[in-house]
Amino acid sequence: MIFASDNWAGASQPVMDAMVRHNTGAAPAYGTDPLTLKVRDRFREIFETDDLTVWFTATGTAANALTMAACARPGGLVLTSDIAHVLCDEWGATEFFSHGMKMVPVETRNGRISAEALSRELAKHPAGSRFGTPVAVSLTQASECGTVYRPDELAALTRAAKERDLVCHMDGARFANALVHLGCSPAEMTWKAGIDVLSFGGTKNGCWCAEAIVVFNQDALRDLAAHRSRAGHLFSKSRFVAAQLDGYLENGHWLESARHANAMASRLAEGLAASGHALAHPVEANEVFPVLDLATIARLREAGAAFYEWPEIEAGEGTSGVRLVTSFATKPEEVARFLEIAAG
Repeated sequence: MIFASDNWAGASQPVMDAMVRHNTGAAPAYGTDPLTLKVRDRFREIFETDDLTVWFTATGTAANALTMAACARPGGLVLTSDIAHVLCDEWGATEFFSHGMKMVPVETRNGRISAEALSRELAKHPAGSRFGTPVAVSLTQASECGTVYRPDELAALTRAAKERDLVCHMDGARFANALVHLGCSPAEMTWKAGIDVLSFGGTKNGCWCAEAIVVFNQDALRDLAAHRSRAGHLFSKSRFVAAQLDGYLENGHWLESARHANAMASRLAEGLAASGHALAHPVEANEVFPVLDLATIARLREAGAAFYEWPEIEAGEGTSGVRLVTSFATKPEEVARFLEIAAG
């Protein structure tokens, strides 16, 4: 009953098979190999545009921070959710790599920023303000609360941002989970909605160590290649990152993995609600945030369940909010056992 994080899951079999399959012979280094170019072209097919570049990194933190570094300006401000990973969990990586740009939290509801909230925050920072100049907005898809922005919501946010010439970034650590929930195309959820650059996550959904910065607006991030190299994320044996993404994207494996994770989360949510446990947020991807009584939490942990209590969730006396995350590797019997114990 492993629900602590989708990062706890291993790599999927198609990803591992691709790693082995491509571990033969010699190949040019530093991203000039045929497989890296093949994966780039696959991204162009998926996102329905040839005006796209792809830059591999080892981690999502690197993808986010190097993107912000590439669009940095002196006194720059990055607006993002008040609970975003880039703000709360990356040890100031954006500030470090961007040479001091400040992060500005924007209020959220169920993890999502509204266009109105973004506009209110932008109004606090008029042109010429000595406090700083807004440079970028970063939107998390799916959000830290497991909720998902619809394409029209994204478009409203990017319109507000582009009125101030902001670069629009999407942190897509759980991009596939959001995509299968919406049932739209990758293009509709990104560049067609005004997104300039995407941190495309693979690690949480079955890759071993593979993330990609996908740039739709080439003018917005001209120095990205230099920032990536200087930060140590230009792999000499780039083909092994490409191999993971090759196996991940092949035959729709990435979407099937996300559908499974989302289905397991929905099953958890439905079962917990049926047992009388409140849910703090709508369940739209692969995260569930129930409020459980302390006795239930103790029973679950004694039975071997792994999950985190979540202090951001308001809970009454004798209860605690928790976060449950499913993955491509979550088994239905794990969910059933968890629900059986939670039901008391």
